[in-house]
Amino acid sequence: MARKASLSGFPEWLPNERLVELHILDTLRRTFELHGFGNIETRAVETVGQLLRKGEIDKEVYGLSRLQGEDAERPGADPHGLALHFDLTVPFARYVVENAGHLAFPFRRYQMQKVWRGERPQDGRFREFTQADIDVVGDGELPFRYDVELALVIAEALAALPIGDFKVRVNNRKLAEGFYLGLGLQDTAGVLRSIDKLDKIGPAKVAALLRDELGATEDQAAAALALAGIRTEDTSFVERVRALGVNHPLLDQGLDELAQVVAAAAERAPGRVVADLSIARGLDYYTGTVYETVLVGHEQLGSICSGGRYESLATKGNRTFPGVGLSIGVSRLVSRLLAEGTAVATRDVPTAVLVTLADDRSWSAAQDVAGLLRGRGIAVEVAATADKFGKQIKYADRRGIPFVWFTAPDGSHEVKDIRSGEQVSADPAFWAPPADDLVPRVVAGP
Repeated sequence: MARKASLSGFPEWLPNERLVELHILDTLRRTFELHGFGNIETRAVETVGQLLRKGEIDKEVYGLSRLQGEDAERPGADPHGLALHFDLTVPFARYVVENAGHLAFPFRRYQMQKVWRGERPQDGRFREFTQADIDVVGDGELPFRYDVELALVIAEALAALPIGDFKVRVNNRKLAEGFYLGLGLQDTAGVLRSIDKLDKIGPAKVAALLRDELGATEDQAAAALALAGIRTEDTSFVERVRALGVNHPLLDQGLDELAQVVAAAAERAPGRVVADLSIARGLDYYTGTVYETVLVGHEQLGSICSGGRYESLATKGNRTFPGVGLSIGVSRLVSRLLAEGTAVATRDVPTAVLVTLADDRSWSAAQDVAGLLRGRGIAVEVAATADKFGKQIKYADRRGIPFVWFTAPDGSHEVKDIRSGEQVSADPAFWAPPADDLVPRVVAGP
């Protein structure tokens, strides 16, 4: 982080830092809406039982209990207890089930909210942070083409941010599971969990896990690692997988699906999406395409955007609501941009103009000027006291306000750009600052 927060893991941004975060959120919102995603917001609290549908994550959940009363128990022990949501996918699945009768499927949504997770705070990892998610959910079935579309939408959204180069790494669980089954490894979930640790512990230790915990032979472990070592920006990964000599119908299906994603991305977002067969995503509910995104040169930060296809996370009786989605770690991105100074706000406040006071009696007239300017979308402050003009100008400079407005006794007006010193006549009914000064902007850092 650019600054050390007073409470570890719960970042708070200064106004100029918050502007960077808002820029990211606004850019994502604009991109998502251009692709037809509508916004929703879900409650911050879910039952522990609902949250645990995602797997063994009880150590990450912030449980809620009553502050008083004899029935205040540890929430994690009670599936009906309440806890803060630790991501947006599980609450969204619950939202779809409860509102299925009111939604038009396929349902396209984006969601930007805070989540809470009991992690050890470190670079890019927080206990409270903001996520931005997009998902498409179907009723009973969801065409695979949405898996392709989401990779393209995310590549477009991230390319619009001042984050530098990135890679959306894509794999397919069917491909991986089919390969393992073809090798004779039946505990495919266990193999995936081991492969998911590859970046953290290295191939030698992963091979040991496969042998010692899953009963893999040396050849089976070597083949699993060989698959995980395949990375291409085109569909040549298909031939490389075939060359490993493993066959299984599920493998064939996974290869075909992943090839569709990579082929479309190579055409429409060249260089952004790569087939990376080491991507496993340890969560059991993923059933097909899986995505992870890293910043080039900052891979140690971990994935800034991840997700995948899920078939049965949301169910209602005999109805299933398959979906595919991605989640962007906004706070992780912001912390990196601020720490490196790669994105900065052009000013700290939205105010573009300070209207000065010649004397205390001119306050009402100053408000009239401010009203005319605000009516045309210009952010304005009116000085609170009729100090010397030099002091009022210093106030504007300290606040980062670029323009200062003066009204003469004869009713004429002038506006001064305190950065350049240029002062010109102005009419409050027509004057406007240059477009670049109308609102704070986020630009590349020095």
